[in-house]
Amino acid sequence: MPQTLQALSLSIETALGDALTQIFVRLDELTLIVRPQRYAEAMRMLRDHPECRFELMIDLCGVDYSAYGDGAWGGARYGVIVHLLSVSLNQRVRVRVFCADDDLPVVASMVDIWPAANWYEREAFDLYGIVFEGHPDLRRILTDYGFIGHPFRKDFPLSGHVEMRYDPTQQRVIYQPVSIEPREITPRIVRDESYGGDR
Repeated sequence: MPQTLQALSLSIETALGDALTQIFVRLDELTLIVRPQRYAEAMRMLRDHPECRFELMIDLCGVDYSAYGDGAWGGARYGVIVHLLSVSLNQRVRVRVFCADDDLPVVASMVDIWPAANWYEREAFDLYGIVFEGHPDLRRILTDYGFIGHPFRKDFPLSGHVEMRYDPTQQRVIYQPVSIEPREITPRIVRDESYGGDR
């Protein structure tokens, strides 16, 4: 581990204490795994601790680990990954938290700590069904209002459940069962008869 990452690692371990379950380097960046019950507290500490000062939340996304490692994953199904940046100390960190319940994945919202988390959390809710407790306006952001399910979950059907289209006779948008027939696309090779030969 590079010396700068080692120093940051020690600072974070001191700041987070037992809220931290694991810390390691992955892709030249420090990765932290925090307890879901202590997630909000840990994130606030990462922002406010003088040796951390992660002022910016760069990204937040949901993950469905059910097919991770070709099904060899034995941990929680849903997780949230957050990338933080400290402009003042020129350091980055990746934070991972797993949802405690696979049937109803819930973690704390980060909107009150980093307002930029708002739409990222709405996206993770819409696509994965992860509920962000304390979010001021948790509703779908990418799918339609009547959409059923969460399309980035590994068990979501590839063709979906319903399709939406405009019906000119009714002059409105209608929903109906999916009518897309799955098909295999095989590339066709067309060559000129003189291809590769003498001309």
